[in-house]
Amino acid sequence: MSRATEDTNRRMLRARDAMDRAYAEPLDVPSLARIAHVSEAHFTRTFRATFGETPHRYLQRRRVERAMYLLRQTDRSITDICFEVGFGSPGTFSRTFRDIVGRSPREYRKEATAKHVPTCFTMAWTRPRG
Repeated sequence: MSRATEDTNRRMLRARDAMDRAYAEPLDVPSLARIAHVSEAHFTRTFRATFGETPHRYLQRRRVERAMYLLRQTDRSITDICFEVGFGSPGTFSRTFRDIVGRSPREYRKEATAKHVPTCFTMAWTRPRG
């Protein structure tokens, strides 16, 4: 691997780590590009080439993964969870959740209450598809 490729990968990982830490905060491509020290267009193109999805889709998936955990582990309302993980509206949350998981948050919560199953299996079975 060339030095330039290593540098690019480090920059993209730095931005992805920031997304992982601050997934519930409003994040946009310009701020993420600044974290990676590249232009916005280069950031979007390189992030997709490196991780196989756009920064926006990655952030949506991280938010949905966190919401899946909260739906399984808490009895908080779906609307509360929606706002806690960083979505701006319940409609967008439900549509995005269904697109990634394949069922609505309410359906997921009902089906995800597996009993007497090790956590590692539950996590593998409930991992988002997209």
